[in-house]
Amino acid sequence: MLDVLVHERIPTFAEVDVLVAGGGSAGCCAALAAREHGALQVALVERYGFLGGASTAVLDTFYGFFTPGPEPHKVVGGIPDRVVDALDTEGAMMLRPNSYGAGTGVTYNPEWLKRVWDQLLSRAGVRVLLHAFIIDTETDSTGRITGVIIATKGGIYRILARRFIDSSGDADVCHWAGVPYETAGEIDPAQTMTTTFRMCNVDLKRYEEAGGKQMLVEKMAEAVKCGTYSLPRSQGSFHPMVVENCVASVAVRVADVDATDFEQLTAAEIEGRAQAFMFEKFQRDCVPGYANARIIALSTQIGVRETRRVYGEYRLTRDDCMQARRFEDGVLLCGAPIEDHRPNAAGEQETAWEYLREGAAYDVPYRTLVPQGRDELWIAGRCFSATHDAHASCRSMGQTMSMGQAVGLAAALSLEQDVGARDVPVEQLQARLIELGAVLEVPKELAAVGAHAWTSNLTSSRP
Repeated sequence: MLDVLVHERIPTFAEVDVLVAGGGSAGCCAALAAREHGALQVALVERYGFLGGASTAVLDTFYGFFTPGPEPHKVVGGIPDRVVDALDTEGAMMLRPNSYGAGTGVTYNPEWLKRVWDQLLSRAGVRVLLHAFIIDTETDSTGRITGVIIATKGGIYRILARRFIDSSGDADVCHWAGVPYETAGEIDPAQTMTTTFRMCNVDLKRYEEAGGKQMLVEKMAEAVKCGTYSLPRSQGSFHPMVVENCVASVAVRVADVDATDFEQLTAAEIEGRAQAFMFEKFQRDCVPGYANARIIALSTQIGVRETRRVYGEYRLTRDDCMQARRFEDGVLLCGAPIEDHRPNAAGEQETAWEYLREGAAYDVPYRTLVPQGRDELWIAGRCFSATHDAHASCRSMGQTMSMGQAVGLAAALSLEQDVGARDVPVEQLQARLIELGAVLEVPKELAAVGAHAWTSNLTSSRP
């Protein structure tokens, strides 16, 4: 933390009602919900030069909107639907069956998504501050957070706020304020990290004629067995993008990294890029349809699945997920399987899948979004309160967006009624979520997906 004398010299940049830390999918939805439902001044602080976090910097697919299986149910709605609607209007999305079992994915053009996030937040009147890092917090004599300290190219500044939403992924506000959390890897091995990449000039027709995914799996397994290409795994996702003759990949795996340690993260970035280009060589040499393919983009940074998980008023558990548990204070649904990317007992880096019963979904309680004992602070996104296993189910962007809209509404409601985070009337919060379009009950029919053109061809598959 910065020295007290340093704090005294820091100029105040702004005073707002709600400060959102992190402009990923959770933070953007939180800022929108807070601003559109009562908070007069909302500021969002983001370290990159664009919004979206992993949704634009790493991936090209929203998972978690639907339960897996042959009869998927839509369990996400509200602001997330508005995001997909905007992408659909531009012809920048498609629904894609996911053969690895997470359910139908909403695949999009990530460059268009950057523009969509810009438009939505600008129209709502959210004050967006890009290229800014939160490097400390300020608290009063009771320990209550009163402000954050940001570092920019122009210097160090203070932003004061009445309410705070930590959607930074790494729980940066909580970390600097001394809020208790668990670091991934303390008990269970942390999930592996992935540098994603995109390839152009792929002859998808030739690829499919040669056997498609099954052929790819067989060739990857053979390459790993022979050790010819030093591939880190025998399976991986290569799927068509919205852009013709281009594919996106989730194949790289870097294990045993604490992503809050910049030296470890530096090494992981270098290793991730090396693996990506090894995959390119393998694809060009061995996979029909990829002879002329080339990598045209790497993820802005290596994709991080988990770092700090804050201890909330409640902690979501494995049993909560697998038993499809319902809670009186449920504010969003999740039907995704536990998808655990980590080395197994033999040291092999593969993915373990554990499914809920067909068509089931569990509640995520409001209490998992409120740090223990805090009244001025909420958490949303991958730093929410969950065990390793529960986190491996509930970290999809459909759920993180739903978390964001829930805490954004909660912050606005707390200001309106002058109550702390723990005393927000949950029944009123749930009623406002439903008015917004959130899904709090699993639809009984496949057709009950809302009036959205992009859901008309809903499909799903399971391995």
